[in-house]
Amino acid sequence: MTGFGDASGSDTGSVYSVEVRSVNNKFLKIGTRIPERLASLEPEIEQVVRATLSRGSVTVTVSCTDTDESAAQDINIGALRKYAEQISKATGVAIDAIGVGELVMLPGVLCPPGDSETRLQRARDGIIPLVKLSLEHLIAMRSREGIALHDDLAGHLDFIAERLAQINEFAPGVVGDYEKRLKVRMESLISDSGAEIDHGDLIREIAVYAEKTDIAEEISRLGEHLIHFRDMLGDESGRPIGRTMDFLAQELLREANTIASKSPDAKMSRLIVEIKGAIDRIKEQVQNVE
Repeated sequence: MTGFGDASGSDTGSVYSVEVRSVNNKFLKIGTRIPERLASLEPEIEQVVRATLSRGSVTVTVSCTDTDESAAQDINIGALRKYAEQISKATGVAIDAIGVGELVMLPGVLCPPGDSETRLQRARDGIIPLVKLSLEHLIAMRSREGIALHDDLAGHLDFIAERLAQINEFAPGVVGDYEKRLKVRMESLISDSGAEIDHGDLIREIAVYAEKTDIAEEISRLGEHLIHFRDMLGDESGRPIGRTMDFLAQELLREANTIASKSPDAKMSRLIVEIKGAIDRIKEQVQNVE
């Protein structure tokens, strides 16, 4: 969800520029940097952003430079004179010796132009289209990065599917190996006492072990999650899928952890560690998906 877009334009007497930057965030967070006199445009700017983006920390920076004489603020002569008289009276400094530059900065001396509403509407007509154009540029940048991101995620999914297929191949032999080891161990222990193996106990022990290490359901669910993830990668509807992918990545990891807890076999444990590493990389990458 990282991206950048900008645009600039001008009309009679004013030059406008807009920059939109976005970084990763699970939700949509909008910040604006705009001249104080244009602050009333913030709600409309945020509305335009919300209509275009659904995730990310987005910062919109707007600048406006007035180039014509009509931008000059009016001087309140009465207020200026009153300030000068009060300062002269309080300090004994002659009115002519008081710096005008300091006086004009006092409250009420400078007044906005009388056509401020007209100027605000003109600024709106110039800025809002630039915000939309900047968002188009940002989305174009995201789209270019999205192609590489799509290929990267698909590669991780292929890796997980390959390792999962190997686990599915090894899983049936785990119980058989345990049965052989258990028989050898029991025969070794019983041979010293001269007793015979109780095959009923042996079968019950193997059945309990088989139930504890059964990962068929987890393998099936993990496989279904991979299919769902691939379906979303191929989704061309344009709807937001980032949050769903984020949730699905958590489900992938949950199933992988369950398999890991049930896998006594060293080969399977190594494979599941590789799967979990790929899932962690997926979790990082889906933060870039809107």
